[in-house]
Amino acid sequence: MNAHDDMIPFAPAENAEALRSAFGRFGTGVIVITTQSEIGPIGMTANSFTSVSLDPPLILWCAALRSKRHDAFAQTDHFAIHVLGMDQQGVAQHFARQGEGLDTLDWAEGPRGAPMIGGCLAVFHCDRYAVHPGGDHSLIVGRVTHAAERKGSGAGLLFDRGRFGHFSAGAEG
Repeated sequence: MNAHDDMIPFAPAENAEALRSAFGRFGTGVIVITTQSEIGPIGMTANSFTSVSLDPPLILWCAALRSKRHDAFAQTDHFAIHVLGMDQQGVAQHFARQGEGLDTLDWAEGPRGAPMIGGCLAVFHCDRYAVHPGGDHSLIVGRVTHAAERKGSGAGLLFDRGRFGHFSAGAEG
């Protein structure tokens, strides 16, 4: 048996649906990004998040150009990244659909003014460091100025193949 016998090849430029499906095979954590905007506090759900550097402390996340909230996040000076716990699927779904509505959540203004949502596993308060074009997204790099982590344990909310879930450790061996 050939190592590639169970693979279905496709041309990414010609089959965006297959490419999206293949990208979806990479399970990720779920974040909500918040900032203050001209209309007040707003948020956006994303799963494109990574640490970039410890010195200086940098993170990166991606915002879709087609999002109504794109410009507010690409142009803001300060934002907060919230790593969601598995008990926060409703928060993720809310900000995936709409950006307003923080009044239904437990939140407070963070050290640089960006809204800080309560109950998250971790939060990173950032200054905009750089914004780069990335096809149909902008790559937003933030310099972390403040960070906090939830006391105790807690499992993260994950996203895999279009579904929310959580990590289950496999057998060691």
